[in-house]
Amino acid sequence: MRTMRSLDDILEEYEFLEGDERYGLLIELGRELEPMPDALKTDATLVRGCSASVWVYPTDTDGEGSLHFLADSNAAITKGIVSLVISAVQDKPASEVAEMDVAGALAPFDLKNQLSSNRTQGVPNMIALVKEHAARLAEAG
Repeated sequence: MRTMRSLDDILEEYEFLEGDERYGLLIELGRELEPMPDALKTDATLVRGCSASVWVYPTDTDGEGSLHFLADSNAAITKGIVSLVISAVQDKPASEVAEMDVAGALAPFDLKNQLSSNRTQGVPNMIALVKEHAARLAEAG
């Protein structure tokens, strides 16, 4: 299991960059995602509403209610956006993620103005999926 960079660390680097350099960072973040086995890339793990294919598979890492996600996309920049969303919630307690303003945590990246709308249209769906899973796990725990 890989340790992801924190959202704060990513934002610190992101703020120093401009234009194409930011795309480069997103692509790099996508490459750093923990590999997702092809067997998990199914219709059940596919995030609806994304222009590219995006898969998110939630796991309960420690039995203590912490969330851990495997995720992937077939498009490099989209995969970087997926990595940003996952970085916001990875290995946090489900109860914390269920209450978290994930969109607010991503707001400083200003993705809507940095990227075309078709690249970001699935982000709310991905956040909703992550939060729904967190809420279910928090209730069960």
